[in-house]
Amino acid sequence: MEISFHKKGVYLVVKSSLLKEWIKKTLIHFGNKNAEIDVIFCDDNYLKKINFEYLKHNYFTDVITFDYSNKKLIKGDIFISIDRVKDNAKNYKVSFNDELFRVIIHGVLHLCGFNDKTVKEKEEMRKQENFFLNINPCKSTD
Repeated sequence: MEISFHKKGVYLVVKSSLLKEWIKKTLIHFGNKNAEIDVIFCDDNYLKKINFEYLKHNYFTDVITFDYSNKKLIKGDIFISIDRVKDNAKNYKVSFNDELFRVIIHGVLHLCGFNDKTVKEKEEMRKQENFFLNINPCKSTD
């Protein structure tokens, strides 16, 4: 499995080895043994541009996942706006890291086949997020 982290115009320190192991455990849980995932941390403007260019949505968002998977390989790009993560953390009264981990695993779950368009799908997505957040080796202890 190949999981890579990239930054576009943002400063961020991540425990990449622990995050990679956590993502791998999530993928393996769903029977995925082959993966190529790029997680790109960026700012609001960068992600808004992508959101408009590829999805025709003219607004800010916290995470966009592009899924290029096939039957043998989970492959995708997960773009995460650090600006949105900061704002969401304040709004939801959680730590920045906890919110960051939630959007990371949200993107990974999309690559594992989960959607969040309907109320039922959103409930299942949240349930899965919470499950995997509880086994995250990087999670906050406060």
